[in-house]
Amino acid sequence: MGEQTIEADVVVVGGGNAALCAALVARESGVSVTVLESAPVEYRGGNSRHTRNMRCMHETPTNVLTDAYIEDEYFSDLLRVTEGNTAENLARLVIRDSPQAIQWMKSYGVRFQPSLEGTLHLSRTNAFFLGGGKALMNAYYAAAHQRGIRVLYNAEVTELHIRDGKFKSGRLLLNGQPAEFRAKALVAASGGFESNLEWLEEVWGEAARNFIIRGTPYNKGKLIKLLMGQGAESVGDPKQCHAVAVDGRAPKFDGGIVTRLDCLPLGIVVNKRAERFYDEGQDLWPKRYAIWGRLVAEQADQIAWSIIDSKVMGRFMPSVFPPIPAASIRDLALALALPAQDLEATVREFNLAVRPGRFDHQILDDCRTEGLNPPKSHWAQAIDLAPFYGYPLRPGITFTYLGVKVNERAEVQGLGSRTNVFAAGEIMAGNVVGKGYLAGLGMTIGVVFGRIAGREAARAAAQ
Repeated sequence: MGEQTIEADVVVVGGGNAALCAALVARESGVSVTVLESAPVEYRGGNSRHTRNMRCMHETPTNVLTDAYIEDEYFSDLLRVTEGNTAENLARLVIRDSPQAIQWMKSYGVRFQPSLEGTLHLSRTNAFFLGGGKALMNAYYAAAHQRGIRVLYNAEVTELHIRDGKFKSGRLLLNGQPAEFRAKALVAASGGFESNLEWLEEVWGEAARNFIIRGTPYNKGKLIKLLMGQGAESVGDPKQCHAVAVDGRAPKFDGGIVTRLDCLPLGIVVNKRAERFYDEGQDLWPKRYAIWGRLVAEQADQIAWSIIDSKVMGRFMPSVFPPIPAASIRDLALALALPAQDLEATVREFNLAVRPGRFDHQILDDCRTEGLNPPKSHWAQAIDLAPFYGYPLRPGITFTYLGVKVNERAEVQGLGSRTNVFAAGEIMAGNVVGKGYLAGLGMTIGVVFGRIAGREAARAAAQ
């Protein structure tokens, strides 16, 4: 039996949110579409199956969003977390298209629910998927099946053949067997390289061995290297990533969003010397939670601990693993294998620095410390009500920011002025978010640029 050859007008490499958006839009234009998903069917969807929401601009309240969240505020939030490391034209494109993106998603069976209230502070900014990311991806795949989009699982791309800026063909392993694919246009939507442990170690050194990969184990970054090997311009620092603090007891891969710990702003965070190392109350959690993975990664042995007391229990999203309890700070230190005298001193110093205020974990309140380094700017309360609790923290990598540079048509730059290679999702997210993160932004980038890439790929295929 001869080697299989796969042909389509448009081939989409990847199986998550951005990839399926591209595939559906391309199919809307009447071209034939094949999706190459490297994961088996039961793990299809990439990191998108672990998501919950997307960040959306809106000028008036909607049935799933409260108040208003206008373009300039959205962009200002992005500037603050990225410290200006963003392409403004692409960022504003994402922001402006987000309301239309939601309506388009609904037309393909995606359902939304009112935002959660409480510690997430997201009822105004983020639209939540009913059933989460798994339901989102199931809706996309059902729509793809209904429209005749071919999906191949266990399909790992190994080669790209690009001449004069034009994709011609490629090679892949399909269920472990070599095969060829050909198309008139290619969409790269295969994520970052966060699951490639060897690549992570090249960037981070031995510290990477202690990282936890929150998402799919199939994002190896193969397509990034293949595209760059063909002359594609890169964007993003390989060391920059969406990295949050996750429970240190989480599995190495695929633990998902439930492994994230949201209690950090409500207590203190210490390293293995029982020392605080950053302002836990710097900003509202959705704007600052994604810095904590890098902060923990910079500590000795890439581990830290969140310390809270009974006053704040019930004020944050429940954790998948129970906290470690103790009747005293000394007992807690012993349970966490921390130096007891040092943790007692750190807690005592923190408690003495707390200034009275009106505690409100849903706003930037006036509960702060004074004369403490680092300070705690908001939500500072004495840790004094037993029992006390601790959570171990590790860096949880969601996706990396190194990827390919694109323009407003999602064309991969560096391959030629009118290439037929396009990119969407995490493989190009570094164009918009070069540092830091805003909750829900990655999904918005994926939908907006997935739709653009699908439209432009169909147009290129028809020429």
